[in-house]
Amino acid sequence: MFDKVLNEKIQGTALKKEFKNVGNKKMYIESYGCQMNFSDSEIVASVLSREGFRTTKTLEEADLVLINTCSIRDKAEQTVRNRLKYFQSVKKKYNKKMTVGVLGCMAERLKEKLLDQEKLVDIVVGPDAYRDLPKLVKEIEDGKKGINVFLSLEETYADINPIRLSGNGVTAFVSITRGCDNMCTFCVVPYTRGRERSRDPKSIIKECEELIKLGYKEVTLLGQNVDSYLWYGGGAKKDYKNTTVDQKKVWNFAKLLDEVAKINPDLRIRFSTSNPQDMTDQVIDIISKHKNICDYIHLPVQSGSSKILKLMNRGYSRKEYLNLIKKIKNKIPDCAISMDMIAGFCNETEKDHLETLSLMDIVKYDYGYMFKYSERPNTPAAKKLIDNVHEKIKQRRLTEIISKQREHSLMHMKKRIGKTYKVLIEGISKKSIKFYYGRTTHNATVVFEKGEKKVGDYVNVKIKDCTSATLIGEII
Repeated sequence: MFDKVLNEKIQGTALKKEFKNVGNKKMYIESYGCQMNFSDSEIVASVLSREGFRTTKTLEEADLVLINTCSIRDKAEQTVRNRLKYFQSVKKKYNKKMTVGVLGCMAERLKEKLLDQEKLVDIVVGPDAYRDLPKLVKEIEDGKKGINVFLSLEETYADINPIRLSGNGVTAFVSITRGCDNMCTFCVVPYTRGRERSRDPKSIIKECEELIKLGYKEVTLLGQNVDSYLWYGGGAKKDYKNTTVDQKKVWNFAKLLDEVAKINPDLRIRFSTSNPQDMTDQVIDIISKHKNICDYIHLPVQSGSSKILKLMNRGYSRKEYLNLIKKIKNKIPDCAISMDMIAGFCNETEKDHLETLSLMDIVKYDYGYMFKYSERPNTPAAKKLIDNVHEKIKQRRLTEIISKQREHSLMHMKKRIGKTYKVLIEGISKKSIKFYYGRTTHNATVVFEKGEKKVGDYVNVKIKDCTSATLIGEII
């Protein structure tokens, strides 16, 4: 779901009370792409707050402007480039001493080009080098280049208490892994975020406990592939087989999920993203065991054709994926499932496309994140396969996928009418200040009149109506 929140912005908010070091320097942060980028921006805000930076919502008054980037698709990169050009125009007009930096996956992939050739930024910092930001800012002030894109086998930022930039004080991201070992042929993540390594479970539990004390009611456990979480004392997951460790001290994702759920029954838990080849029966059992783990799984499939899945190096076939769906539905009958789908991957025929549509008819996903294939430089697909599906065909296939998903989403939403759900109030509706919004356990957004309740309250909401994207209800 790497483009799920593309074009949304994270902008600075007031620092949390636990950060007292507020200086005169102001930073402005925008984040694009996956939830991991949004979480990383909170790490960045924390690192810089210790050096006297405070966040601002006003771009023009910022001393330091940072954009956290996504490289998963060409459209994401073009969006970021346009923003960087705009930042440069603001810098020229309002503050010639403004420092502009690019963070994240695009920084890792296009470091020299952004810094030297296009001259769009002053600082380039990869996902594993955020601790180095204060030093790089100082180097820029001294007239030097600010660049660090070193990929680490250890870095998880486990000891840094993030500054929550979402602003609602109710929901929070908690990163549990970094990097990815799956090597899907279309994906740049293993090259921009490095090999997979997991975070100490004690630090994860501690962070969740601290969030509860601060009034948070929901956490989303994050990773490129949460199901392959593995803590054996530190280091890259690939080195685990070469170590001698006490198996009783090894944590997998099922154990972590179980322990986080036990912290507090009022702490609602979500997680993202899962990889079908790594999701175990044990994880499904843990979800069904705890009421505070949401009945929702984002399970990217990418294609309904086994031939295409093999070309993508996804690690499972169509049959294996459908068997996993069956296991989930047998254990958690009302579990909502969403997907990622790519239209027009290399060598995709009309038969392959029809297999994708038929898989959608079998699963009937609650939600979907759907895209045209976009070749990314230096990936295995770019090196070994030919992007040979015409753009018009890609667009037509994507349109058909989106149309089918809208039908399925509306079908699921209509089934919710008349039912009552426990909803966490997350904020005020964008369409009317008279309404709140929140989400059900199935990750469906609900809007309803405020009544006497406040943000952060759990309420029971009866569903009265719906669109394909939103439930409409009333507090009972």
